[in-house]
Amino acid sequence: MKHLYANIPKHYLAVDCIIFGYDIAEKELKLLLIKRSFEPALGRWSLAGGFVQENESLDDAACRVLCTLTGLSDLYMEQLFTYGEINRDPGARVISTAYFALIGIHELDPEIQKKNGAHWRSISNLPELIFDHRVMVDRALRELVEKVKVYPVGFELLPEKFTLVQLQNLYEAIYMRPVDKRNFRKKILSMELLDKQDEKERETSKKGAWYYRFNVEKYRELARNGFFFNLAVS
Repeated sequence: MKHLYANIPKHYLAVDCIIFGYDIAEKELKLLLIKRSFEPALGRWSLAGGFVQENESLDDAACRVLCTLTGLSDLYMEQLFTYGEINRDPGARVISTAYFALIGIHELDPEIQKKNGAHWRSISNLPELIFDHRVMVDRALRELVEKVKVYPVGFELLPEKFTLVQLQNLYEAIYMRPVDKRNFRKKILSMELLDKQDEKERETSKKGAWYYRFNVEKYRELARNGFFFNLAVS
């Protein structure tokens, strides 16, 4: 069969994954990074990524990278942007589509993390990253800030049960600023999407704080009927 594109220049197609996690104990948003194991940029900090194989879509390739690195499947993942500057990768002409994913740090098996040489680094103190990876991260952060205001994606970063304090701490970590406690609680509780549990978290105070769960089924039902999630707070 004649190859219709035989005379067209060939480029490499890759995916890079910006993997956010939230550390409840340290109240910090973190990024999962690896030390690059090959040239160019051997030994430098990098996002997890890889080349798209012939039998893969972009989404399939990103899912493969995420699953290989974390051992987890069915993660929240969203395509972010495609980066195609001519000299972005000194090794060859590589066009990369970036994805960002949200996982609970508590979900990641430490043994798998160690095996893959993956490290959680605080968003507030990131090392220098290779190529244009910092540009990707900054764009993903801006997208995440806007996304959590109008979609309940922040719950992907929390355990199944959490306190209102832990939820507010998460939003403050994403916004990188304090939010008004009274206003925040009023907004989140008024949407009636949290189910109060018959259990308290008592590690941080003697009085304890009630645990809640996010009712995803109720949210989906409401969203189908035009409900608008709004947690933009000052």
